[in-house]
Amino acid sequence: MNRELQIRQVDIQSLEAPLAAPFTCASSDLGRVRNLALRVALEGGASGWGEIAILPPITVEDEAAARAALEEEAGRLLGSNAGEWRRIAAGLLERRAAFGSVRAGIETAVLDALTRSLGVALFHFFGGTEDSLVTDMTIPICPAEAAGVLAARYREDGFDTLKAKIGRDVGEDFARLLAIRRGHPHCRLILDANAAYSVAQVFELLGQLRAAGIEPALLEQPVAREDWEGLGRLAREAGVPVAADESCRTPEDAVRIGRGGLAQVLNIKLAKSGVVQTLDIAAIARAFGLGLMIGGMVETRLGMGFSAHLAAGLGGFDWVDLDTPLLFTDDPITGGYRREGARYRLDGDTPGHGAALRAWGSP
Repeated sequence: MNRELQIRQVDIQSLEAPLAAPFTCASSDLGRVRNLALRVALEGGASGWGEIAILPPITVEDEAAARAALEEEAGRLLGSNAGEWRRIAAGLLERRAAFGSVRAGIETAVLDALTRSLGVALFHFFGGTEDSLVTDMTIPICPAEAAGVLAARYREDGFDTLKAKIGRDVGEDFARLLAIRRGHPHCRLILDANAAYSVAQVFELLGQLRAAGIEPALLEQPVAREDWEGLGRLAREAGVPVAADESCRTPEDAVRIGRGGLAQVLNIKLAKSGVVQTLDIAAIARAFGLGLMIGGMVETRLGMGFSAHLAAGLGGFDWVDLDTPLLFTDDPITGGYRREGARYRLDGDTPGHGAALRAWGSP
């Protein structure tokens, strides 16, 4: 074993950050992020950082369950070789299949430590296809007037793609989308129902939007995760590309969607699947000719930065939804990518993802 790559220490720490405004979607309301951070230190001196997103019921893990799982897995990690990251991931999948966020946090920390030790930026490690990404900006479920103000602000800030959360009430959603269109008349508009609509409600909303001259660019997870029939019907008949999010957590889900023509796009999130399964899902999407979207939970630049490196390294992501770090009143992260308006620029001269939790100091 290369002793420099041997894991000598694993630390867990709370990662909290207040949101500037409540983040409300069909399935949750959030005013403050209470995630966890993980640091993996190697014998050679390199350390890597990962983030564990906590957002029940979207994540299976709550904070107590995630921390307990991390503490147990930390003992198993000690003495392991970070270069054997796929073996580590396989063990995690065997023991923690349902805990995608925990697996993601560990896998990202190990890979960050490995690439820092090797002196390689993560996006180069994943292929180096691109060195920057342009993200959308999300407007939560909120009063129509507030949504219009946000849309106008994001237009001024240079965001050409907006994602609107919908799914609680068709009439209120329609009013909010009208306000968003007035605030940003030419934006590319994503509608995200977070699995809360019925097929009939989707067609009702689309009919109202089209009567008003609004054509969405993408319809994200319109129906419940297990409503495969409804998802497929919308993919065939809605006239708008459909992205599977909650319905696509595993490679097996991706194969089912591809074979059945149940969506045109797969939304990949590390917190759903972990790194290795995310790579598998991306490969399956390409094999079936499906589009790719990179997203996340409500995460800081620690988690979103890794996702940005993965998507830029692989390339081919037409939809980028990595905006939640912009929603915090305080940035608890130091280092990492550089933002220019809606664009995230990655530094090829900085190994790993280059970010760290401020409480642990600079990378």
